[in-house]
Formats: sequence, structure tokens, C-alpha cells
Amino acid sequence: MPRIGFPELAIILVIALIIFGPGKLPSLGKSVGETIKEFKKASSELMNDNKKEAKDEVKGAETKAEVKTEETKNKK
Repeated sequence: MPRIGFPELAIILVIALIIFGPGKLPSLGKSVGETIKEFKKASSELMNDNKKEAKDEVKGAETKAEVKTEETKNKK
């Protein structure tokens, strides 16, 4: 995957400056930053939910195994 270096970033900044103008550029940057922050927060919450569900499934499986073991002991 190609990397973006300083010359490429400078060209992108100049193009953005031409398209949006110097007045809107700070608000555009703020909006992009907030969007990235929200995306990271949502992906982090999703990962935590997945980890919690996996732990709950493991606990459920362990509990079922313990119940079966106790039933087997009681039958003998």
C-alpha cells in the first residue's frame, strides 16, 4: 500500500485550500477530526461488545459442562 509523504500532503492541502477557501478550512478540519474520533469510539465499543459476548459464551459453556458433570456423578 503506498504511503503518503510530505509532498503528497502538501498537494492535498493546496487543493483543499483552493476548493474550500481559507475561511472554511478550519471548520472542515474540525469536522473531519470529530468524524474520526466518533469512528474510533464506535469501533472500540464494538470490539468491547464482541469480547464481552465471547466471554459470556465461554462462561455458559463452562456452566453447562459443570452441570453435565454433576448429573453424571449423581446418576452413578
